[in-house]
Amino acid sequence: MTDRISRRTVLKASVAAAVATLPAPTWAHLDGYRPAVAGTPIPPGSAFGKRSTAEEVTAGMDLSGKTALVTGCNSGLGEETLRVLALRGAHVIGAARTLEKAEKACAAVEGKTTPLAVELTDLPGIVAAAQQVADMGVPLDMLILNAGIMQLPELQLVHGVERQFAVNHVGHFLLTMRLLDQVVAADAGRVVVVSSGAHRWAPNGIRFDNLDGSQDYDPREAYGVSKTANGLFSRELARRLAGTNATSNALHPGVIPTNLSRHLPQREYDMSNPMFKTIPEGTATQCYVATSPDLAGVTGYYYDDCNPVVPNEHMQDDAMAAKLWALTEELVADYL
Repeated sequence: MTDRISRRTVLKASVAAAVATLPAPTWAHLDGYRPAVAGTPIPPGSAFGKRSTAEEVTAGMDLSGKTALVTGCNSGLGEETLRVLALRGAHVIGAARTLEKAEKACAAVEGKTTPLAVELTDLPGIVAAAQQVADMGVPLDMLILNAGIMQLPELQLVHGVERQFAVNHVGHFLLTMRLLDQVVAADAGRVVVVSSGAHRWAPNGIRFDNLDGSQDYDPREAYGVSKTANGLFSRELARRLAGTNATSNALHPGVIPTNLSRHLPQREYDMSNPMFKTIPEGTATQCYVATSPDLAGVTGYYYDDCNPVVPNEHMQDDAMAAKLWALTEELVADYL
């Protein structure tokens, strides 16, 4: 097996490839989970949990020589991910909507960073940004798809689909496809997709007949659809990466008061409420999934509080994942 496979090979990989069902995991939290990839290691539980921080889950790690790319690096979880990975020695490419925002975020942390402008609704701009990364000539050990928007109060369309779906899923899909050669070129490249427990807000999973909101628009459900899409994308990508050293996993970071919630009805965030996490706590799971040596070869799973858990049935629907992949491929076909 070569260390590299072409992006086009992955894009055209047959969804019909047989995927045998693994034996039921022995870890209780995974009872009932349908693994995405035959033969993948059953992920172990970790000693980390809800109150663990990103610094704690990466303590003692030396990420020198590793390269990571983090979208949404200029605030919230992305900013903390940028900081912690750079602190541990990784070269972190910090991506934000504008170069000015990326530069400001990168300048504020210690360590080796490179700012990058990635506006996730600008498809030609995504291609250009990915080319800048490719021109660096280094493998990409960690691709952390963190940026997102949430519960836009009014329907907005981008490229013919609802904006949350476009930003949270479509833009990240294209970015990943354009960077996939570099992920696969790494010794053990990891794609880390920040989904959300809010995938449960989409009771029907992906409503393929309403991606433009023409039938109805509910901001909460639309966000849930975009987060379901994140999880399904990660699952299908894991299947398509089978046979390489690269992996893909999704996660729920927790409920954290960040700029993401700026469109929600105004309310007090009482941090004494045990439901809420701080930003360092909310960043822990994505840093754990991106870096933990315990997850070598683990792919196609969904994490919460630094442990694998079972999402709802739609996030395990392989037919829905394959349909979503084909539709998204069609949406961005001119840029692949």
